[in-house]
Amino acid sequence: MSQAFVNSKIQSGRLVVFIKPTYPYCRRTQEPLSQLAFKQGLLECVDITANGNTTEIQDYLQQLTGARTVPWVFIGKECIDGCTDLVNIHE
Repeated sequence: MSQAFVNSKIQSGRLVVFIKPTYPYCRRTQEPLSQLAFKQGLLECVDITANGNTTEIQDYLQQLTGARTVPWVFIGKECIDGCTDLVNIHE
């Protein structure tokens, strides 16, 4: 179920950020993205705590990225990294 959920989000042509909204690094990742102009539906911040499968989602993200932490930024099916790299690219 969690694998299908994550895979449904990471689609070609979209930028997806997996977050926990209360985490400072997640908010720090969302800030520069919110300043950029994206066409409707091409950017999505996914709150992994919203559907009750947080642990399972983090387990699957670990399989994809090597770590259970968030945020994780995907362009299509490619993970470009978490908060630090995105913020450094933006600056």
